[in-house]
Amino acid sequence: MQGGSSGIGYGLKYQARCISDVKADTDHTSFLTGTLSLKEENEVHLLRLSAGGTELICDGLFSHPNEIWDLCSCPFDQRIFSTVFSTGETYGAAIWQIPELYGQLNSPQLERIAALDAHVGKINCIIWWPSGRHDKLVSIGEESIFLWSLDCSKKTAQVQSKESAGMLHYLSGGAWDPHDVSAIAATSVSSVQFWDLRTMKKTNSIDRTHVRNVDYDTKREHILVTAEDESGIHLWDLRMLKFPIQELPGHTHWTWAVSCNPEYEGLILVTLSLSLSLSLSLSLICSSYMGPRGYMKSLVILQSAGTDSAVNLWLAPTSSNDELPPKSLVELPTQRADPLLNSYSDYEDSVYGLAWSSREPWIFASLSYDGRVVVESVKPFLAKK
Repeated sequence: MQGGSSGIGYGLKYQARCISDVKADTDHTSFLTGTLSLKEENEVHLLRLSAGGTELICDGLFSHPNEIWDLCSCPFDQRIFSTVFSTGETYGAAIWQIPELYGQLNSPQLERIAALDAHVGKINCIIWWPSGRHDKLVSIGEESIFLWSLDCSKKTAQVQSKESAGMLHYLSGGAWDPHDVSAIAATSVSSVQFWDLRTMKKTNSIDRTHVRNVDYDTKREHILVTAEDESGIHLWDLRMLKFPIQELPGHTHWTWAVSCNPEYEGLILVTLSLSLSLSLSLSLICSSYMGPRGYMKSLVILQSAGTDSAVNLWLAPTSSNDELPPKSLVELPTQRADPLLNSYSDYEDSVYGLAWSSREPWIFASLSYDGRVVVESVKPFLAKK
């Protein structure tokens, strides 16, 4: 089946690269996004999906003093978020708070709770533990990792511990294990490094070049997904890192980001930068992989993004021996010759930002470099309850 997009769009004033689900907002499906203008004053937009799911509404518009390269909403307080920003060659990071009565103010101003200014050199991202209230933050720079103790009531952030990434390991990003508050994964030009925050020591690594992004499977322990330049998507069991348990094909240019669904097991969003296609695909993990409890089978939804203004939904089994995906996840016709399930066409520029909604996990938001936010639903492809 092919068809037009059902996506809901919203245009930012300037270019942008990052968007975040507001997980702590349990009353609305909402997202935060920030702009990346070199010459103009940048903005943070608080977007809310209308009750009928037909419109993206700007609930708050706030000035931000610098170009925003990374933005993440606090998982336990909907008014708090972090940004990484730059002014020329100088990078910084801060924790911000949205004013309580922002909807009643003419010009609401963000309040800076704390500056994360201990890094020497470029800072790339701030990560929060995604699984609940936690008073720690991790900042990842090119050359070091910092663990911070955050006290929002006192408006302070103090370095608890830090460690160098080591010679020739330039870190670019990372993810916090939702199943283990002491474990993070950090990406570098030559490997994925695993760190124990209690000792601030590396515990293991995967030797892979040009890993752009990683994410942990939120429903299954020990599963990590990596996005790599040109070589595509790999799924790993952290208990056996010699080889990936699944390899999904690469694309013409960079695979930029991955994001695991917070509720539906195995659903993964993936964006590409400067690619020839923007696709959303279904792939069945090879059933010949033997886990500790027998054969592991899981459905993977793969979205890839690029400049040809299209999103495709594919059904792409990785092996002729694979069985059909479980009916509990996907509605499938009895026969299907064409693996393309659906096509979207909402993009005119490269897509860098992705965020699943925690409140409505069948919804995701994407952000293209031209500042266009698009919210899509994969609900038609989930099983009818």
